[in-house]
Amino acid sequence: QVQLVESGGGSVEAGGSLTLSCAASTYIPSTTYCMGWFRQAPGKQREGVAVIHRGGGTTSYADSVKGRFTISQANAKNTVYLQMNSLKPEDTAMYYCATTPPYSFRTYCDLAQSNYGTWGQGTQVTVSS
Repeated sequence: QVQLVESGGGSVEAGGSLTLSCAASTYIPSTTYCMGWFRQAPGKQREGVAVIHRGGGTTSYADSVKGRFTISQANAKNTVYLQMNSLKPEDTAMYYCATTPPYSFRTYCDLAQSNYGTWGQGTQVTVSS
């Protein structure tokens, strides 16, 4: 069972930057799956933030983070990153890493949470005004 470990969360002032990392506990010998970030703010439903296709590298972002957040990956390390710039107080949330099943032969990635079956424990991001 693959486990996902997130790191890099913290507290920052509005306008600041943070980089989140998500590493799979074991090597996944597949490139046809998606990996990405979701977040849940207090009192709100969890929402998709950014995802990436592990083989093709294509990405998808929520409109609220386009132009500010960038998702990237280090294939050899089964790791994805989320560079977050120009952070706003409304970005405050618990950020979760997730993957689709490794052998689901996905050709594209979207932000539909139902497609993601493995989740990390989350890392807190707090942005103060």
